[in-house]
Amino acid sequence: MNDDLKYKAKTPSPLERAGVRLKICGMKSQDNIEAVATLHPDYLGFIFYEKSPRFFDGIIPELPKNIKKTGVFVNASLEYIIKRVKKYDLQAVQLHGNESPEFCATLKFRLSSLSRQESGKNPTGDEETPTATSPVGGYTEIIEIIKVFSIKDTFNFEVLKPYEAVCNYYLFDTKGKNPGGNGYTFNWETLKNYPSTKPYFLSGGIGLEEVDNVMSFLRTRLPARQGHESNHCYAIDVNSKFEIAPGLKDVEKLKEFIKYLPILQTRLDEAGAGAGI
Repeated sequence: MNDDLKYKAKTPSPLERAGVRLKICGMKSQDNIEAVATLHPDYLGFIFYEKSPRFFDGIIPELPKNIKKTGVFVNASLEYIIKRVKKYDLQAVQLHGNESPEFCATLKFRLSSLSRQESGKNPTGDEETPTATSPVGGYTEIIEIIKVFSIKDTFNFEVLKPYEAVCNYYLFDTKGKNPGGNGYTFNWETLKNYPSTKPYFLSGGIGLEEVDNVMSFLRTRLPARQGHESNHCYAIDVNSKFEIAPGLKDVEKLKEFIKYLPILQTRLDEAGAGAGI
């Protein structure tokens, strides 16, 4: 593994624990994946939706263990999802279509039966990559489910109730022509009506020009404002606004954005990956 990709986990400080995570979605080429991985995001997203210009059908290089490989699916079948989870050793599944609560419950059950090996996985994504049916070396990790809901100006949060027990996170994206990657934000004021305590990803057209708005939104994550919608914002999800071309991320722009996210900047400083990328 490239030395730049090594990251030794440590106990996070209180400031880091309060920090928001980062998901970089729509990865495609191996070299770009490796370059972006040196920035130590929490999640890297790979889109398994053939109509997307960021459709992924390649090889995922070996990544640091702190980065969760996330498969993004749009109204895919259970078998298609499970096959990709096994093939690429995914740690999270993002459902970006009209998947029902019943579908999510069945997927949750199927994923819970998969135990990932601590070592010995083939990072090339070959179909022959083994997947254990029981823990190997005592290592088992939950494969997360992220359910996406699209918002424009208004949203009926009642639709979330049936999903509360069948997914780990919500992701709120901009409602547009495409399932994702539309390139513009939705009205975050809508989240003032967020009724749940489930952590969520904030997505949709977030770029460097949105930094002030993002930081203003996240600054409300204060003890004195318990119950504020931003207290449940677990991660920021970025994609098209940090691209040179669909699927090709601009590493320098991402580095600039990360300066505003303390938990990510701390990792860069510790790994010495702030230069020479």
